[in-house]
Amino acid sequence: MYWRETRAEYEKKKGAGNRRALRKLVTSGPAPGLLAYAEGSPVGWCAIAPRARYSTLERSRVLARIDDAPVWSAPCFFITRTFRRKGLTARLLAAAVDFARKNGAKVVEGYPVEPKKGAMPDVFAYTGLPSAFKKAGFIEAGRRSPTRPIMRFSVGKKPTRSTTGRRAG
Repeated sequence: MYWRETRAEYEKKKGAGNRRALRKLVTSGPAPGLLAYAEGSPVGWCAIAPRARYSTLERSRVLARIDDAPVWSAPCFFITRTFRRKGLTARLLAAAVDFARKNGAKVVEGYPVEPKKGAMPDVFAYTGLPSAFKKAGFIEAGRRSPTRPIMRFSVGKKPTRSTTGRRAG
């Protein structure tokens, strides 16, 4: 819900209120994202929708639109601890591109965080890392901050082979 609301709305509904708002999005459709499963249990999440549905992106100076293309955005992920660093984010991105393509998208964007020197705590990587986007075939299309590239995938292309071979669940 972080990307879909103003800061004030998000803070006001923090916790249970945002969980209720997300549940309402899920039940009212269209799907606000994708889940990855392994052995019947959810192990990952990727938000994916037209960029216009993410009001925080629309107000961002650093992640402002780079052109007038109608893009879909994949602004956040969650991967359970036991599935981190195993390529699941790149596989979720490939599935997100497929989902967006089936729903008429021409371009999919993501807004990963570029780690500064050394490792980044997992909690700060919820927007993904550039390496996962590159593995899924995205290219850097713009950057207004040293740590926040805007990555794009042209939906006319097929996701890279390394991301489509094995899917969780």
